[in-house]
Order: sequence, then C-alpha cells, then structure tokens
Amino acid sequence: MPSDVTRSSGLPIKMLHDRILVALRREDGERRSTGGILIPATAQVAKRLVWGEARGVGSSVRQVKVGDQVLFSPEDQHEVEVHGEELVILRERDVHAVAAERIEESTGLYL
Repeated sequence: MPSDVTRSSGLPIKMLHDRILVALRREDGERRSTGGILIPATAQVAKRLVWGEARGVGSSVRQVKVGDQVLFSPEDQHEVEVHGEELVILRERDVHAVAAERIEESTGLYL
C-alpha cells in the first residue's frame, strides 16, 4: 500500500486522514547568498518556505503522492522521529506546492 511507511527495523506506519509524513531536504540547511555569504541553517529568515519529500500520505490526501516534493512553511509542521529518522507531519492544506514528474505543465489557472 503506497500510503504506508515501512522500515526493516520497525512496524509499518499508516498515515491517517489528511496527514502527510515528510522528510526534509538536506540542502535546506546551510545555503549561500548570491554574493557568496554563507547563511547557517539556524539563521532566522522571515517566512521562508522549505521543500521536503513525502514519505507517507493519509487516505484523504488527494494532491500528494509518496515521493513527491512538497513546499511548506516550517511553522505548520509537527516534528517526529520514525525508525531513527527525523520527519515532520503536515496537513494537506498546509502544503503550498507539489513538484512531481506526473504533474502536467499547467499553471492551474482557469481563464
């Protein structure tokens, strides 16, 4: 079942309702400005959105599939450790964008 998260060292986990289990990208830590200044991961940036990979989705999630890249605000997350890995849990409504190969080239706007 694609909405289950399974690891060899633990029990399978099924996300419920509209919840999404997300692993943060490693490159969302330290970054460089266009001028070459190193900005540490602990620096406070006003309302910066981050990307992560969906590892599990609940049965009511309609727009996100396991493996999709999702854009969300770090303020909307709940951190959890699952089988030794730090992950976050979001509601589908807290996801601002989805990046995946299956998405058509369309802005989503209707004229």
